[in-house]
Amino acid sequence: MNLHLIAAAILAAGMAIASPALAQKPPASHAASSTVAAKQIHVTRVTPEYWRVTFHNPPYNIYGPETMPQLNEVVSAIETDPRLKVVVFDSDVPDFFLTHYDFVPPLTDTTRLPPGPTGLPQLPDMLVRISKAPVVSIVSIRGRATGVGSELALASDMRFASREKAILSQWEIGAGLVPGGGPMARLPRLIGRGRALEVLLTGNDIDGALAEKYGYVNRALPDAELDPFVDTMARRIATFDKQSIGEIKRLVDANSLPGNDEIAAEWEGFIGSVKRPAAQQRIGKLMELGLQKNADVEKRIADYTGTLGEASK
Repeated sequence: MNLHLIAAAILAAGMAIASPALAQKPPASHAASSTVAAKQIHVTRVTPEYWRVTFHNPPYNIYGPETMPQLNEVVSAIETDPRLKVVVFDSDVPDFFLTHYDFVPPLTDTTRLPPGPTGLPQLPDMLVRISKAPVVSIVSIRGRATGVGSELALASDMRFASREKAILSQWEIGAGLVPGGGPMARLPRLIGRGRALEVLLTGNDIDGALAEKYGYVNRALPDAELDPFVDTMARRIATFDKQSIGEIKRLVDANSLPGNDEIAAEWEGFIGSVKRPAAQQRIGKLMELGLQKNADVEKRIADYTGTLGEASK
């Protein structure tokens, strides 16, 4: 889920009541810190034809405004490099592949970001561009792919997961939100309507074995076998003809990808949901419980969101 752009700003404003410290952060000082933002994404050019893109934003690989230009730089390079044929997305942060959007930055850090080349807001834009790039995209999931991480996996061409350590989820329903990064359009095409609704309407964790059974990922492999398997596949694809790879992807895309209008509709649904008091209250409560600070909350976010509505029973 992409708690993202204007949406994150609205949430930040809404949560100021429950968390005054958020409102007190001066935009100028945060903007200054953004100019020296730590590098959160590392690109390893294994060969000119095969790159690995590694998320590194410890401790939880949270995705925020400072991640946006870094991912955009990577996506632009993927789209335009004349020799690149396959890219693998992975993480070097234990227990976390890529998680939800960062709720802490001030409002201006999100509202100032322009739409991407597709005309969509930046995160949906980059996910669409990854799907349509003439390069094979593979995700190697070890740890949590929650929200944005799940949406990046769904936007990529292939997904492989650690049987023991991968967790995927679209957790937004527990916070009173509608996901905005394309899972309603992409998940039914992968796993069917009923299972997509199960994932989206429960917000429950899906482990590697169940993700494989449902078709959420291509395969779940024993953790020790994940890296060699993905590396071998990537190296094999990297030996093939780039033009043929691009043409095959284009033809498969024409029969399988959602249109940009479907992705745009999800973003509009997200924006509508994030303005509601119920969502603001739930996110505020999660922040009080330790979201983004407490490892237990990040690792068991489905358990914590499941308790937020108990008072209404």
